[in-house]
Amino acid sequence: MDFVDLVADLKARFAAGDATLPLNRRLRLALEAAIAEHVLKRGALLPGERLLAEGLGLSRVTVRRTIEDMVADGLLRRRQGARTEVSSPVEKSLSNLTSFSEDMVSRGVEPGAVWLSRELTRPSPAEMMALGIPATENVIRLKRIRTGDGVPIAVETSTVPARFLPSPDLVADSLYEVLTARDCLPERALQRMRSRPATANDAELLRCDVGAPLLVVDRRCFLPDGQIVELSETRYSGDAYDFVIELNR
Repeated sequence: MDFVDLVADLKARFAAGDATLPLNRRLRLALEAAIAEHVLKRGALLPGERLLAEGLGLSRVTVRRTIEDMVADGLLRRRQGARTEVSSPVEKSLSNLTSFSEDMVSRGVEPGAVWLSRELTRPSPAEMMALGIPATENVIRLKRIRTGDGVPIAVETSTVPARFLPSPDLVADSLYEVLTARDCLPERALQRMRSRPATANDAELLRCDVGAPLLVVDRRCFLPDGQIVELSETRYSGDAYDFVIELNR
């Protein structure tokens, strides 16, 4: 849907709204309905304030206030170049060991990936220590941008000892599908979470601003016999992913 059609859709929703409500509230409800019905999908760009204001017969102050409120509430987000797009963060439970693809599919989001590198190589000193392997043992290192409905959500680097995954070409979409087929799906994992600002490279890959908050998750995954099958670092865009933890006393 192009901007002209989108503005026409929003105008119809706005006109059908409750006329007793403030204008900015009616506009917000129209935008929220368009998002809920996937007229505005995750990552979709909004028309500019001028086009929205002229198309809906509103002042730019009203449009700007509505957008700023929705950005503050996490429904929209500002991007480089003053663009505004639909946010809709994905929720992930920290109590279950699931793959990125499984998280996306369970929430009705189409998972995807943009490969940055796939290689058979020797481990780095940090990988040797984390995986408990010698310098002579080869590893498969996979680096990719993970997307949901085509929108960059995270940058993921996974390292797997070659005895579990002999070739990087075996992985097309889901690493865990390949590990399942090879009877080496991890049973448990240890995770460490930390925050850090986005570097220039992060900003380019995740389409965010330099210095924007990222959530970095380091994970080691274990087989039932205690062998470490995967080491991963995933850098999540702070406004694209919500982590949920259930606590019990």
